[in-house]
Amino acid sequence: MTISTQPQSKSKKGSPAAPPRASSQRLWEIDTLRGMAVITMIIYHLGWDLYFFGAVEGLDPFHGIWFIIQRYTAISFVLLAGLSLTLKRAALERKQVPASKQFVSFLRQGLWVFMWGMVISLIMRVTGVGVVHFGVLHLIGFSIIAAFPFLRFKWLNLALWVLLFVLGGVILRQQIYVGTLWLVWLGFYPMFYSAADYFPLIPWFGVVLLGVFFGNLLYPAGRRAFLLPDWSNAAPVRGVRFLGRHSLPIYLLHQPVLFALLYLLGIARF
Repeated sequence: MTISTQPQSKSKKGSPAAPPRASSQRLWEIDTLRGMAVITMIIYHLGWDLYFFGAVEGLDPFHGIWFIIQRYTAISFVLLAGLSLTLKRAALERKQVPASKQFVSFLRQGLWVFMWGMVISLIMRVTGVGVVHFGVLHLIGFSIIAAFPFLRFKWLNLALWVLLFVLGGVILRQQIYVGTLWLVWLGFYPMFYSAADYFPLIPWFGVVLLGVFFGNLLYPAGRRAFLLPDWSNAAPVRGVRFLGRHSLPIYLLHQPVLFALLYLLGIARF
């Protein structure tokens, strides 16, 4: 759900996409995948809203197909966030930007996304809809900065993902609880802790690093390591790409819009 600088390939009509040639270009398949996650996000949150307002009897957004949609959406956003970081670094490398200035760019972007996470936390607290201490925007904002030293590596990131995945499973299965909220961001929380949006570093930072791994594997130096037909101008793809290019503002605005529509339909009650 980040807004990042990604190169996109241009290809001759009817031929596989050629490697990108300019840092201002974007890879159409990445925007499309992110756009698909935007669509499933809106579908899931609509289901959650209907559950929240008791509008559909028996609707359970925490199990079954709804759980699958939620997990697909979350993993897609976080994985693509990590992958996009490698594309941004490659673009800066091609411009011969020094490492120190590269870090400043990542720092600014990370703080910007993290700030919006804090805005979401404040809105949730004020409206009383739920609690968000460390949600997906907090995670991505933090990870944009914290992942910077790992962007040059490939297999190390895969190993770190495995490690954080295993640690997350241990915390969950062993029911390791703490008596403070100050470690919630890390992955440790009090008993009976509940949050509307929760993406702790253990294990979710590992998913970001897994995205970095795939970025360096599939797009070394920011260029495709595989052939891909150019479907970027197909009508359905253009629409989905648009959603992917504007994922952050859509994320910030879609719930107020859904609430407003449900209110106008007489479903939402405040």
